[in-house]
Amino acid sequence: MRLFDTALARALRPVALTAAVLVPLAAQAQPVTLQTSDGPLELTAVPETIVAYELASVDTLAALGHAPAGVPNPIYVENIAAQVQDAETVGTLFEPDFEAVAAMQPDLIVIGARSLKQKDALAGIAPVADMTVGPDAIADGLAQLAAFGALLGEEEKAAEITAGIETRLAAAKEAVAAHGGKALIVLTNGPKVSTYGADSRFGWLHTALDWPEAAEGIEASTHGEAVSFEFIADINPDTLIVVDRGTAVNADAQSGKATLDNELVHGTKAWAEGRVLFLSAPEIYISSGGATSIMTVLDEITAGLTE
Repeated sequence: MRLFDTALARALRPVALTAAVLVPLAAQAQPVTLQTSDGPLELTAVPETIVAYELASVDTLAALGHAPAGVPNPIYVENIAAQVQDAETVGTLFEPDFEAVAAMQPDLIVIGARSLKQKDALAGIAPVADMTVGPDAIADGLAQLAAFGALLGEEEKAAEITAGIETRLAAAKEAVAAHGGKALIVLTNGPKVSTYGADSRFGWLHTALDWPEAAEGIEASTHGEAVSFEFIADINPDTLIVVDRGTAVNADAQSGKATLDNELVHGTKAWAEGRVLFLSAPEIYISSGGATSIMTVLDEITAGLTE
């Protein structure tokens, strides 16, 4: 009887070892959910290979230690580009390279506003998550951070980054309350100037920071409301917030500093008192809502108003 029991134990040992190996693999293959701009997206397992066209998502994924395997080119944002040097190029922000994406066999494709038109075509390759960041970049960015943290099992890291953002947000709000006055947001694109209000893509600078508008009723347009230097002089803001879109996408473009260097702008309280904030355009214009992009802009605001 003992011989039979010993032989049976030896025979079953490989089966037991195989089962022990398969249990964790089965656990890893459990379905997971990603909260997207369109609602919950069900995935069969935690994605290992991610392609991302939304640069805020590339930023946040890299901050969590899960830089995407495929990204668009050019990226424009130096800090983000440095985090994905080994990633495959899979097209541009607007035009995917479908052949390159298919060859990677990704588990998840992340898109945003600039690539939204390609959603259906990309869905034929892998599940697609719309992670578009709207006008409330802080709220949307924090929601995206929490969603990716939960998806990838990085809740603790996401909480640490969230705490860092909230600390910077509080510091920026304090600086705005003490020194900001009423602000006017302008975007320069070479020699052209447009302005944005509280309902615009940069509106969170007013709403999230409790920063009063120097000019109310500005049209909520994607490209802003075209204005003249006379308009800026008439509004006479306490703080002038500048987004230099031109040099963000083209190093040879006329800089925002050169565009605004004229007598009309010089006559504003903002210019006279040194409160013209040239925010980092790539972070606020191209990767708005990304974890490190948010922190960069908030730090710039605090420093610009207090130093």
